[in-house]
Amino acid sequence: MKKGLITSILALTFGSLQAQPLPATPKLVVTLTIDQLRTDYMEAFSSLYGERGFKRLMREGKVFRQAEFPFSGTDRASAIAAIYTGSTPSINGIIAENWLDINTLRPVNCVDDSNFMGNYTNENSSPSQLLNSTLTDELKIATRNKGLVYAIAPFRDAAIFGAGHAGNGAFWLNENTGKWCSTTYYAEFPWWLSQYNEQKSPDFRLKDKVWTPVHPITSYTFLPEWRTEAFKYKLDGEGVNKFRRLITSPFINEEVNLLAEELLNKSTIGQDDTPDFLSLTYYGGNYNHRSIQECAMEIQDMYVRIDQSIASLLELLDRKIGLHNVFFCLTSTGYVDPEASDAAIYRVPGGEFYLNRCATLLNMYLMATYGEGQYVEAHYNQQIYLNHKLIENKQLNLAEIQEKAAEFLVQFSGVNEVYSTQRLLLGPWSPQIERIRNGLHRKRSGDLQIDVLPGWTVMQENSTDNRVVRIADIPTPLILLGAGIKAETIRIPISTNCIAPTLASVMRIRAPNASAAAPLDF
Repeated sequence: MKKGLITSILALTFGSLQAQPLPATPKLVVTLTIDQLRTDYMEAFSSLYGERGFKRLMREGKVFRQAEFPFSGTDRASAIAAIYTGSTPSINGIIAENWLDINTLRPVNCVDDSNFMGNYTNENSSPSQLLNSTLTDELKIATRNKGLVYAIAPFRDAAIFGAGHAGNGAFWLNENTGKWCSTTYYAEFPWWLSQYNEQKSPDFRLKDKVWTPVHPITSYTFLPEWRTEAFKYKLDGEGVNKFRRLITSPFINEEVNLLAEELLNKSTIGQDDTPDFLSLTYYGGNYNHRSIQECAMEIQDMYVRIDQSIASLLELLDRKIGLHNVFFCLTSTGYVDPEASDAAIYRVPGGEFYLNRCATLLNMYLMATYGEGQYVEAHYNQQIYLNHKLIENKQLNLAEIQEKAAEFLVQFSGVNEVYSTQRLLLGPWSPQIERIRNGLHRKRSGDLQIDVLPGWTVMQENSTDNRVVRIADIPTPLILLGAGIKAETIRIPISTNCIAPTLASVMRIRAPNASAAAPLDF
């Protein structure tokens, strides 16, 4: 009797499983990463949208309102590297867009590589400094190189990390010439892109680009009192900055779509049963890196135009591939450009923090304690690098000097906390320690990480680009759209480390080699 009951239960179980087959593997996976996209802005400006962009994704997709990066100090490069590897900077090595090379004491870009030349650019680039496999690498391995992988972005780092180590091509806009460019690290520069550059690249259209609001000025909310007229920006002007302005305007997203359409027309991507991958990046930050106080209307219109670009992209994918054959993933880089100081009229507490002065006084303190020498070798991006060779020659204890230096620096006005590498790597655990530890790579980060108080302005040496510190949470979305996706909104926070293994499961391939998170359930 008992045996018969178990047999019946098993039969019912397997019968129900067979009745719910897994969705077919998509012909094309598309990730759209929107630089600095915020969930709260995306929702707040919804009255300005059409029905085929954000609203369609919110209506038909699985929406995770709060995707959190599990490390501190997020910027565009570290965020995109994390999305595609499913890991943190402590493992993948991309701690920022730029960091200080410990050997040369000079800043290096995260995709600099002198071993490769540029196509339509003098930049030498490769993904060699990304230390783990990416989602797209694993697709190449699983399909024995048959799966096609392309990345298109306004920015070099976004394109290269999107294409990964094994991609077919990574294309970004040359901010000096307005041509789409790449690196000889990847396969031969496509003939069709050379043709596109010569006939239809963005520089041909820039003279006609004038950015004015889509809607009447009365449609935009929370505008400053002085804003009584609509803005108007003519992007074509004197000097090379016109293409840099293009890259921080909503028109760059239209250009990404145009090149994506050219790629779909001139290649076989998405045309067979082997899954292919298209990585796209949009810009969604403030125009020309100005503050939100300066461009409240502009940021709202930016979202309106992003909405239109998303609608155009979905229509393009449906026309060329069929949306039933596409798995679409929208992500964000989870940070915003730091703001200028709050106006004095609001009386927000704060002050000015000078890293160069801290470094000079720290060196004087260490000399008074341990004898003559240049103990502080360099400082960069709120990090201090100690002279390991001098410390070794003097037979001093590096961990002890790091701790003494941290105890000295924490006394400075504006300093909230100072974390030594020794403390982060070997000290006691806490959630805050883990976030900072995840953002540190022991061969690329400084010996001391300085946490400046919110509201204080970090003063840049020999620069006017002084920005106020904010540690307030930036709500960023993750939206999945495709076959088998149940439309719903999830308000429980999820980690961005889940994105790569989730997309890997959609394509029936392994997750990247440093990805330890489980796929999201959908």
